[in-house]
Amino acid sequence: MRALSMLAAMTLALMACGKDKPDPEPQPPVSDADEGDWEDTGPFATCGVDAASNACGSLGSFDITGCTPGQLASLDPDGVYTIHVRARTPRYGNTYAFSSQSMRLADSGDQYAGGLPLDTRQVHAGGVVFASGSFTSGTTSRRRSFIGCQSPAPNRLQGCYVDCINGRLESEGTFDAWKVTPRDGEPVSSGLELMSETAVSAGLAADVYVTKGHAYVVSLYGGLFVYDVSDPAHPRLTRNIRRTNDNYWNGVWAKDDALYIASDSRGVIVFDISTPGEPLEVRAMGTSRTNVHTVFVEGNRLFAASPAPTGEVLVYDISQPLDPQLTGTFQATGFTAATSYGPHDMFAFEGRLYVNFWRAGYVIASLQDDAAPRQLGAYRYEHSNSHASAVARYGERLIAFEGGEDWGAHLRVLDVTDAANPKRIGEYRLRQHVSIHNMVLSGTKLYVAWYHEGVRVLDVSTPESPREVAHYNTFRPDDPMRGESFYDGAIGMRVPGDGFVYAVDTSRGLLILRETP
Repeated sequence: MRALSMLAAMTLALMACGKDKPDPEPQPPVSDADEGDWEDTGPFATCGVDAASNACGSLGSFDITGCTPGQLASLDPDGVYTIHVRARTPRYGNTYAFSSQSMRLADSGDQYAGGLPLDTRQVHAGGVVFASGSFTSGTTSRRRSFIGCQSPAPNRLQGCYVDCINGRLESEGTFDAWKVTPRDGEPVSSGLELMSETAVSAGLAADVYVTKGHAYVVSLYGGLFVYDVSDPAHPRLTRNIRRTNDNYWNGVWAKDDALYIASDSRGVIVFDISTPGEPLEVRAMGTSRTNVHTVFVEGNRLFAASPAPTGEVLVYDISQPLDPQLTGTFQATGFTAATSYGPHDMFAFEGRLYVNFWRAGYVIASLQDDAAPRQLGAYRYEHSNSHASAVARYGERLIAFEGGEDWGAHLRVLDVTDAANPKRIGEYRLRQHVSIHNMVLSGTKLYVAWYHEGVRVLDVSTPESPREVAHYNTFRPDDPMRGESFYDGAIGMRVPGDGFVYAVDTSRGLLILRETP
C-alpha cells in the first residue's frame, strides 16, 4: 500500500566516505532576477512513446530510433536515481508538467520505477535500459515505465517515460535521471557525531519533537513513537500509538503538557503528556475531511497548515494548551486549490506569520488580529514549491531563510524587513537533483534536513553568505525502501539546545547526533 500512496513523490542517493572535508560547494552569484529552482529547456531525449500501437508501458510502446545507446556502454545502471520527468497528460491538453520521481535498480532486493514495485528490467538494443513498475489496488492498475537511451554524463540517464492507468495512457514524456553518489572527497560526517540510531519499526519516519526528556516521532502509516532519550546513546521506546483509520501523521509540536500531531484525516490531535512516556489522547480538532500537514507553536498560538479541504492556515488560541480554541484562518491572496495545493509550513515571529504556500509562494501576514491574519506581501519565483522557512532579526533587518521541496530546491536568503517587497540577498545550493526539506534556526546556525544530502549545518552569522560548518550523511542506498520516493533521506529535525541534534531519516528512523568542535 505504501508504494501507491507515495505516487506523488520519488527519489535516490548514496553515502560518502573519506578523511578530509572537501572545499565548500561553489555558490553562483545572486542576481536580481530569481529564475526558480530549475528551467524548462525542452525534451530531455529524442525518443518517443506510441501507446496506441502496443500495450501501454511495454517495451514496444517506445520509439528508440533516436537513441544513442553507445553512450550507455560505461554506465553501471544499478543504483538509486532521482528523476525529473517532463510529461504531458492528454486529457489536460498538451501543456507539459514536471514531477520529481525516483528509481532503484539493483541485482537483488527491492527495486522501484517511478515509486512502483519494479516487475520488468532489461537491457535492450545495444545497452538501452528498460525499467517498468506496476501496482494494482481494487479495479485500478497503474504502470510506469522508463526507457533510458542516452547517458550525457557519468551516473546520468536520459530517456522516455510513460504512465498508464488500466492500460490507457495517462501521461507521457521524457526524463532526466541522476544516480546519487557520494560527494567527491566528502566524509560521512564532519562536526556531528552519531550517538545512536533507532529504527522506527513501522511506516516512514517524518518528524520529531523533543521535550520532557522524550523524543516524539511521527511516522506516516506508523503512528506516534515515544522514546525516552535521557540517555542519548540508548533511546528507549516507551509507547507506540496507532489508529486504524487515521495513520498519516506528518508533523508534531508540544507546549507544556500538550502534544499536537498533524493528521491528514482528523486535523490536529491533542495528547496529554503530563506523563511524558505515556501520552493520552484528549481530542481531535477537525472532521473526517480536515487534512493538517504540519503544526507550529509560537507563544499562546498554534498554527496548523491545512491543505484540504480549503487550503488555509488554522489559528488556535492555546492559552489552555490542552483545550485549543480556533480563533481564525488565513489563506493567501489569489490562492486556488487547483493550482497551489495549500500551505505546507509556517513560522511566526515578531507579530508576523510566514507561510510556505507551495506554488502560491512564500507569503507574509500580520498577526496583529489573531482572528484574521492579513496578508502583507509575498515572494514568488518560477516553479515555486515553497515548503519551509525560519526568520530572525539581524539588527534593523528581518531575514528569512526559505526553501522549497522539488527538483533543484535550495536555500534562499530573503530580506523581509519590508514585507510588501521581499528581496533575495543570498542563497546556498547543493546538488540540483537532491531537494532541501526542513530547517531549524538556532542562534547563528541553520540546521537543514536536506533529504539525500543528510543533515547540513550552516553558519548564517553573515546571512548573505551561508557557510557550511558541519554535516552528517544519513543516506545509505542499501537501506530498506531507498529509491521508492523522491522524498527520501533526512526529513525532520529538532535542536533543543542540549548539545544534540535529533534528526529523522525516512529509512533509518531516529538519529541522535552530538555536535563536536
